[in-house]
Amino acid sequence: MIYTVTVSPSLDYSALVPHFTTGTVNRTASEAITAGGKGINVSIMLRHLGFESIALGFIAGFTGDKIRAELTEQGVDSEFTQVSHGFSRINVKLKGDVETEINGQGPKITESDLAHLFEKLETLGDSNILVLSGSIPSSVPETLYRDIMKRFGNRKTKIIVDATRDLLKNVLDCRPFLIKPNAVELGELFGAEIKTRDDAVLYAKKLQQAGARNVLVSMAADGAVFAAETGEIYKSGAPAGKKVNSVGAGDSMVAGFLAGYLKTGSYAEAFKTGLCAGSASAFSEHLADRQAVEILRASCHFDF
Repeated sequence: MIYTVTVSPSLDYSALVPHFTTGTVNRTASEAITAGGKGINVSIMLRHLGFESIALGFIAGFTGDKIRAELTEQGVDSEFTQVSHGFSRINVKLKGDVETEINGQGPKITESDLAHLFEKLETLGDSNILVLSGSIPSSVPETLYRDIMKRFGNRKTKIIVDATRDLLKNVLDCRPFLIKPNAVELGELFGAEIKTRDDAVLYAKKLQQAGARNVLVSMAADGAVFAAETGEIYKSGAPAGKKVNSVGAGDSMVAGFLAGYLKTGSYAEAFKTGLCAGSASAFSEHLADRQAVEILRASCHFDF
């Protein structure tokens, strides 16, 4: 079974506001409310691609109830920990001439809440896939992902980490099965600017030297690179298309990679499916459906 952990899920209010201007009244051209958070996006995209998962994390208040209901409607199972006080965060995503986001804080997560998550993880057993994805609130120790890996890393569970800066650095020596920084996040780790796919390969290898088994780097319109634990390097430009919505594209790449890997056992096929899933979501209003991914996959030319 695949489990995703989203420490701070959100209810995302997305609005198209043409020519958004501060200091005045703006009116929306369209709007939508969806469940958000990187791990949640992975779970939803996996469902679109035909794979089941269970979403874990923390929810609170009326917004938490709505997040759970949204996932149920999408056909995604969840086993969230209910936090006693506050409410799950609301993120506002304004789309117009440029994209603007306002992300809420979310509830305070206590030690007993974290203990409940660890108790849940204790029941997972071996040979599962665990996706640790996204940022964590200030009420949670910065070592959370590392603590999870230290506690469960000796099992056969494959752990994927999609995080930034110290949250990612802290887990490298725990040998995660896969990490997925984007080009900007990769550069931040090394104080460098990633300009080309060859640059991304160079620093992906450094992350492998630090402990990561496989490294997938998303590069938006420039495509992606993948450094496999077997020594192969895969590089490719992105499929052609018009970007409509970048939210969830990286999460879709993670889900696509997992779907391709579980279906074929091939890193090359996993990389291709991940690249197409990420691009398909970028070309869609919301997370892409299976048909959109398959159409791209059938028509896309890969550079290897």
